[in-house]
Amino acid sequence: MSLATVTELATDLLDYVDYRQRSFLISAASIAFNPTFWNIVARKEYRTHFLTRAFGGNAQRACYFLAATIFSLGLVRDFLYERALRDQPTHPALEAPHVQYAAYALLAVGNILVLSSTYQLGITGTFLGDYFGILLDDIVTGFPFNLMNAPMYYGSTMNFLGTALLYGKPAGIVLTLHVLVVYLVAIRFEDSFTAAIYAKRDKERKEGKESKKEL
Repeated sequence: MSLATVTELATDLLDYVDYRQRSFLISAASIAFNPTFWNIVARKEYRTHFLTRAFGGNAQRACYFLAATIFSLGLVRDFLYERALRDQPTHPALEAPHVQYAAYALLAVGNILVLSSTYQLGITGTFLGDYFGILLDDIVTGFPFNLMNAPMYYGSTMNFLGTALLYGKPAGIVLTLHVLVVYLVAIRFEDSFTAAIYAKRDKERKEGKESKKEL
């Protein structure tokens, strides 16, 4: 397929996107809101421990509360996304059998990445337990982390794209690109902050061992 053909197809698909549709704009806002929300809350928790204090000093319960909140917001986001797709035009080319097969494949792989990531990290590891002082002993290197550094985010993006293709909605592809950009920004901020948390932990451990040697 030539570049001209790809460009023509992309232009044709974009003609089927109603950017002024209210549900489309609400979905886009929800997609951007979620990672912004949990990063702001988690960083505030790390600096002030306001959630841990609200739960009587129990960091585990505070983390589970944030996890439930993030999960609930995710359900709302997914509902708004599906509603936005229903309000958008369907493109005939996306209703072809091979596109539908690709949609199911994306959903299958995406869910495998999300679920296996959660299994490897556990609830606290998945939902920002590091910011509550609940740190993992070692870096997780098993599947799917042996394939990529943020499998949950990429798996979620695949789920968005798979759903867009399943519904045959070009607007879903546009929103998926929005999801990808939002997640890439989140990864950049989260990875550096998490690395600093573990670097601090390792430094404190090293200093503690050196102090014991001196005694």
